[in-house]
Order: sequence, then C-alpha cells, then structure tokens
Amino acid sequence: MPITTRSRGQVQSTLQFKQRKSRGSGLKASKNGMEDISESKGISKAKYQNTSDRAEVKQETECKKKNELPTSPRKRPHSRASDKENKDIILKSPCSPIKIMKSSPLKSPLKGLKNLTITGQNYTEAKRALHTSLPDRLLCRDEEVESIQGFLHSHIVKKKPGSLYISGAPGTGKTACLKYILEEDEDLKGVKTVFVNCMSVRRSQGIYIKILREIDGKKDDRINMKDAQRQLQKKLSSPGPVILLVLDEIDHLDSKGQEVLYTMFEWPSLPKSRLVLLGIANALDLTDRILPRLQARPKCAPKLLHFQPYTKNQIVSILQDRLEATEGSSQVLDPVALQLCARKVAAVSGDIRKALDVCRRAVEVTESDQRTLSVLSPTAPRQPGSPKKSPKKKSQKVNLQTISSVLGEVYGSNIVSSNNQSQTFPLQQKLVICTLLLTVKEGKRREVTLGKLHESYCKICLGRQVPAVDQSEFSSLCQLIETRGIMGIKASKDMRQTKINLKLSQKEVEFALQDKVILSSILQQGLPNSK
Repeated sequence: MPITTRSRGQVQSTLQFKQRKSRGSGLKASKNGMEDISESKGISKAKYQNTSDRAEVKQETECKKKNELPTSPRKRPHSRASDKENKDIILKSPCSPIKIMKSSPLKSPLKGLKNLTITGQNYTEAKRALHTSLPDRLLCRDEEVESIQGFLHSHIVKKKPGSLYISGAPGTGKTACLKYILEEDEDLKGVKTVFVNCMSVRRSQGIYIKILREIDGKKDDRINMKDAQRQLQKKLSSPGPVILLVLDEIDHLDSKGQEVLYTMFEWPSLPKSRLVLLGIANALDLTDRILPRLQARPKCAPKLLHFQPYTKNQIVSILQDRLEATEGSSQVLDPVALQLCARKVAAVSGDIRKALDVCRRAVEVTESDQRTLSVLSPTAPRQPGSPKKSPKKKSQKVNLQTISSVLGEVYGSNIVSSNNQSQTFPLQQKLVICTLLLTVKEGKRREVTLGKLHESYCKICLGRQVPAVDQSEFSSLCQLIETRGIMGIKASKDMRQTKINLKLSQKEVEFALQDKVILSSILQQGLPNSK
C-alpha cells in the first residue's frame, strides 16, 4: 500500500518501511532507498517554502489593515538552507532604524568644540593675554621697525648725530616699536639711552632739568632751568659715547615761540655733537606747522616717519595671535564678536590699545555673568504640581551682544551716554564745559588759562542768576571734569596760568548740552561782553 508524504500535493510511491513517527527515520534505511528519501524531502521543502511565502504575504496584508508593522524577518519560520539568504537580506535591508544608526557617523568634529567647557582659568588667561604693555612680538609693523632700525644703525653705530620725528595716532605702535628694537637689537644694548615722557613735566622749560638728571643720575634741586640748559649743551658737545635721547609726547613741550622745541632739534647739529634725538608725538605736521624754521636749516630738520592706523584685518590678526599664544584662551572670544570689535575700532581710530581694552572688558563682563549664574543656579524646591523652572543658561563665550555693549560704553558720549547719567551730571560742571566751549570757539585757541576761564564763567553765572564758585573750587570742578575725559589740564605753579583744553569735538559737546534750556540759551547768546 503506498504511503503519502506530508505535502498536500501529489502522491508518490515509495519503498515499504516500518511505520515511524519521525521524519528522520529514513536515515536508517538501506542504501538503495536513500535517493528516494532525499528526493521526497526536497519536494516537501520546496512546497513548505511556498507555503511560508503565502503566509508572509497574508501577514503583511493584515498588518496594513491594522496599521501595524510586520514581524521581524528573524521571527518568521524559515528553513536552514535559506539562512544565508535571509542574513544577506537583513544586512542589506534599510528597514531597521537601529542598524542605520549604527552605520551612520554619530560624532562630528565640531561637537567637541560646542560642548567645550570654559573655566575660570580660561578667562584669567584671556585677560592676561589681552594686556596693553609691550608684547613679546610685534605684528603688522615690519616696515616701520626696519626704518627705525636703519636710522639707529646709521647714526649710533657710525657715531653720527641726527634726529628722527615719529608721528602717528595714539595706539599705532610708535613707542612699542622703539622699545622693542632697543630690547632686541644686540648692537644697541650698550648705548646710553635716556627715555623721557614729556607729560611728566609741568612746564616745558622743566624738560632740561629732567634730561640732565637722567644723564647724570643725580638729583640737584638747586639748579635752575637756564643753568640746566647750558650744562646739557656742554655735555652733548663734549667727547664721549653717543647718547640716544627719546622724547615721548614731545608736542607737550609747547611754549611761547616754541623755543624749547627749536632748542631740542638744534642740539644734534651742534659742533662735535654726540646726540641722536628721537621725538614721538601724535601730530603729523608738527615740524611744518609749529616748527617752520627747521625747514630753512636742513641740518636741523629731522627725518620723518609716520605710523598709519591699524586696519581691521591687522587688528584681527593681532587679537588672534594674543589669544592663541596662551593655552585655553583662544576659545573665550567668539570669532564674530572679535570681527565686530576690530571693525569698529578700525573705523573710529585704529587704536590697538582700545581694541585690547574692549576685548578685555568684555571678558570681564562675561566672567562676572557666569559667576552670577553659577550662584543663582540652585533653585528653591518647587511645590508639588508646579512646573519645573530652570534658569536660562547664557553662552560662556564673549558673544556679539557683550562686545556691542562694551563698544557702546567706550565710544559713547562722555557727557551724556544715557538719560539717567545726564541727570546726575552736575549743573556747575556743565556750566564750566559750556564756558570752555564758548571761549574756545570765540577765541579760536586750543588752550585757555584757568584765570580767564573763571572770569568768563562768573559773567555767565551772573547773567543767569546762578551762584558762582570761587577760583579754588572752580579748579576742583575742572579736575573732576578731567577725570571724565572731557578736558585736559596742564598744571602750573600759578593756578591762574594753568592751561585747559577741550578734548572732545565741539559738535559733540554742543549736542550733549542741548538737554537743558539754560545751557541751550547760553550757547545761543555766547559770552557776555566785558565791561
């Protein structure tokens, strides 16, 4: 009697064996029946796979109706022969989101920079790097350094007297370049150098005593100015090594007839002179406007070297070099904020010291904000059911907003930067500024003596029925205004001869003083006539 196979299809004839429940019992059969058994199993396996495929299609159809995902291919029944094929399908299939995430790159090269934590040490290093003192190396001033070095070598090494006038706006690197050359050049280290800041003397004639003390190294209070001038002229004409005299802020030696400046520039042309003079000032046309007689004497006329203001790209390169020189400080400033600072400073003055001050101040503000945020971060325990509130975290870097705020403070008006500050500015100080402005405009002079300014101030107060202060208190008011950077004071032994000048532009002062009716009317009427 023929036995049917497990497949639901056709019936096949097989050899007669004993009935066994297990499908693998055919392995114990004789060798003559092995071929039939393997053939039967092959047909059964093929039909089983067809049945499995029909089950898969049916399952997917039911899942689509129920909006469900089909079961994983690994959980479906399959034969061992198709293990390799199913494995290839699983690896190549894009259906599994887990395997796609494993094969995709999770780490980005910028992710470490974004999550980089800035510590208090980084702020300290950044502030230290943004100093305004002489740096270790000078950038963007190669041509100027070569010019100064060439002049010094041609005169000091060859023992030839001469003079050089260096001009340029504040913060363009005039004094820094000269100091850098004197410290780094081996040929100039043994030279007798006298460095004097002319702002340290009260009167222009006092520069003679100051230079004589620096050369001799002695302090003699009994010597007067004329004797000091004669002794200097004798010392500089006597045999000996070359003396390098550097006069910083030489334009402050302004005197009647400019006799002091003429005398200074005539010293190198004296017979047997051993003086090399270097004058540094801000005015470009100092020798043409104040010292026109030097042009008639070619031996006395100094060589000229002008320092151009720093450009935006130069300021950016200097700031980046400072921050990259110390470890950890380069990440403190946002590059966009640094670009804004450089652009603003370059457009206004090109003063690198101002750019360094702005960036250092911005770092201090950011550091203070981070400390405040760290103190206020522990919040009080919230009540049950209330929403959880966490403090808003600020950027740890010096961002664009911080730089803009600091730039507004630096380049804002020194008289009126806000309405509140305008109200706290005393009326008496505003009257002094108003009087100085009118005196400068009508007299067409840059400087006014304190005595004359006080007289004009008293007349204005008398006409407006405002109590005026005496001369001593008036001098104190001028000193307070000087601390705000509005006016400059050149002290003198006689208080009335103290010179006062206006540092701000006249238009800015006029605009700032229009907030009061009394000041506006004073500016319109001008100074009262002297009777």
